[in-house]
Amino acid sequence: MSPRSGKRGARIEVSKLGKAYQHSGTSLPILADIDLTLEPGDMVAVVGASGVGKSTFLQILGTLDLPTSGSIKFDGEELTTMSSGRLAEFRNRRIGFVFQFHHLLPEFTALENVMMPALIQRIAIDRARQMARDILGRVGLLHRLTHRPSELSGGEQQRVALARAMVLEPSLLLADEPTGNLDRSTGTAIHELFLELNRERGSTLLVVTHNPELAQLMPRRMRMVDGGRLVEESESPAALADDAAARKAAGAAQDAGEARAVAAETVLPEAAAADDEAVS
Repeated sequence: MSPRSGKRGARIEVSKLGKAYQHSGTSLPILADIDLTLEPGDMVAVVGASGVGKSTFLQILGTLDLPTSGSIKFDGEELTTMSSGRLAEFRNRRIGFVFQFHHLLPEFTALENVMMPALIQRIAIDRARQMARDILGRVGLLHRLTHRPSELSGGEQQRVALARAMVLEPSLLLADEPTGNLDRSTGTAIHELFLELNRERGSTLLVVTHNPELAQLMPRRMRMVDGGRLVEESESPAALADDAAARKAAGAAQDAGEARAVAAETVLPEAAAADDEAVS
């Protein structure tokens, strides 16, 4: 389906992308030698176990974080050499984000929240208001324009967040668990709206998700595996088998460690582990 607006999605070329963090003098690798090409209008799901680097990869693609090595080209323009100021301007103009939590500004109405990216781009206020009204109407929220986030349901909040992400018709739309906080029926409705809007507007779309239903809706699916590698899910059974074996071994090691701790009557504090998420 061709985009009604006449705009086209971005072509993204990722080459030998790596990311490592330094901790106590030790380098902790998160992503390793990722190669990926997204054609304009591609719709891709990235799945994988928690903690393997999916959200880090999304944040780097969205210029919210910098890689340690490698190249990212956005319609032929190298992102890794841009200044922080140039990246911020580029990000607001060309990239849209939807996160698991809506990150709406609580003191502003739905309409004002959706207007914000346009105002940052110095679009005239009347034009920004009309753009926001149009996209909020498209997501079924014309009756909620003057409501603040606290006055909206979870599904409505996420629809406002989606409208905000789409208001400038970005070349690249990135979503990190966009329906993770919603019940199943509401999440399904958001999934369908999400994909329909994206097809209409022509953005290149990459979604990080644990939701198998959302992943199956995407024409292309990739898996982030242990070691920070990204593989085509349908084309790399060996890599997926290695990933499953690694996760099984890690689970067995964890179980053994817990057994030793109990035997030694050691009380360990509970720790919560989750994918990293940055707020744009």
